[in-house]
Amino acid sequence: MSKTDSDLKLLYLYVFCAAAVLYVVTCAPGVLWQDSGVIQYRVWHNDIEGRLGLALSHPLYYLIAIAAEHVPLGGFAYRINVLTAIISAFAVANLFLLLRLLLGETFPSLLGAATFALSHTFWRHSTIPETYGLAVALLLLELIMLLQYARTSHVKYLYFLALTNGLAIANHMLAFIAFVCYLLLSFMFLLKKQIKIRHFAVMAIFWIIGAIPIEYLIIKNIIQSDNVLGTLASAAFGNSWQGAVLNTKLTIQMVKENLMYIALNFPTPNILFVLIGFGCLYIVSPKRWYANVLVGLLVLYFIFAFRYTVQDRYAFFIPFYCMLSILIGTGSYSYLRKSRGGFYILTIFCFMVVPVYAMSPKIANDLDIKIGSGRKLYYRDDSTYFLYPWKMNYTGAKEFANQALSNVKPPAIIYADATVAPPLLYVQQVLKEQKGKDIKIISSIGSSENSPDFNALTIEKLMSERNIYVISPREGYCPDFLLRRYRFEPWGVLWHVVEKNK
Repeated sequence: MSKTDSDLKLLYLYVFCAAAVLYVVTCAPGVLWQDSGVIQYRVWHNDIEGRLGLALSHPLYYLIAIAAEHVPLGGFAYRINVLTAIISAFAVANLFLLLRLLLGETFPSLLGAATFALSHTFWRHSTIPETYGLAVALLLLELIMLLQYARTSHVKYLYFLALTNGLAIANHMLAFIAFVCYLLLSFMFLLKKQIKIRHFAVMAIFWIIGAIPIEYLIIKNIIQSDNVLGTLASAAFGNSWQGAVLNTKLTIQMVKENLMYIALNFPTPNILFVLIGFGCLYIVSPKRWYANVLVGLLVLYFIFAFRYTVQDRYAFFIPFYCMLSILIGTGSYSYLRKSRGGFYILTIFCFMVVPVYAMSPKIANDLDIKIGSGRKLYYRDDSTYFLYPWKMNYTGAKEFANQALSNVKPPAIIYADATVAPPLLYVQQVLKEQKGKDIKIISSIGSSENSPDFNALTIEKLMSERNIYVISPREGYCPDFLLRRYRFEPWGVLWHVVEKNK
């Protein structure tokens, strides 16, 4: 091993450790709301498929998390939070390695990695259980393999690229965007006779091996449902997101929100290096097609996220932020070659985002910018919950669940939407608090053991036997058959369902 290789491995380790410390120190200590809570709930039940369609199954992440849950480190939920923090640290280290191999200099590579590590949405999703850290870590590993192929023409790197993208598909369908790029690139290599048919066939085999977790779920569902097209649609769009995935319409409100998302992630003058980075990228790339791939991915990930219509679309900008950070590192490299005295000011600009995040809730309130869904949840202030990327010491979800379970009068049913159901189920099933009370939690993501059927046909009988509670008596959070037929009285952190004539 050469001294250069040894130094690079050491630098990679340093970057990984620094990012890991940042994310582990700032990660949430326990159970959380909505998707993050669903992940904790599913891992507890060893569920690699979920109930929302195969596009939202993310089996690779769950296989890793199910293995990691046995590590004796704090409470169960905390272990899953730490796992995500560690995976996200690998993503940051991979970005550093990609830039270091591309540029050959350390500081601009560190700057690009630090910019991404501190970008608001990625930092936030590195402190709670989410699949995006693994998605980006694998994407960057793919780009490293492709870079090595561009530099050496050794086909083994294409095999590793195919394997990694297969794993990425098994983690998140966002990887399909990169898959299309690599497929077109491979066809170009075939036409130019840079690779042979047998090489392409080996790549396909490696990809199939990497994608085994999602392939298993697809085959299993086809066998069980005898519905090939329906299963493939589930793998592409989930149960009910086809319209959002294929959306082509933009509203002024969407454009304003998307621009605010991007501004929140890069509130630093260093963002201007993106413009320089475009030109520099074609200079430092070993092959022009490699720069084209990077620019193409940046554009495609931007377009996908920008016109996506799911409520949490801000998270789908993360791969785009990753590509922007690569350009920032590349642009700073070009700048520093002409201005060697800029190290300190660029470092200050990089870390100035932290106080901006600290002030962001006040700024949002002063500008009357609405954060979150607009409904009130006890123990969660949407401004701080969503705008602070750090989550250490946040116990609001657990406190809400304990309060809700303590206040109801058994026998009781709590109908919970997907945001609030995870902490309720976690406190009841994992922490086993409120034991002995006949309280059934019913939700779309999971329910208490032996829960009764809860629908328009059974509600009258259930109302005569149990106290019924909901989280929010609002459309989208409460079944229509309750909203039409009953009224709701405040009951602590919940609402009690009562007859209209009472």
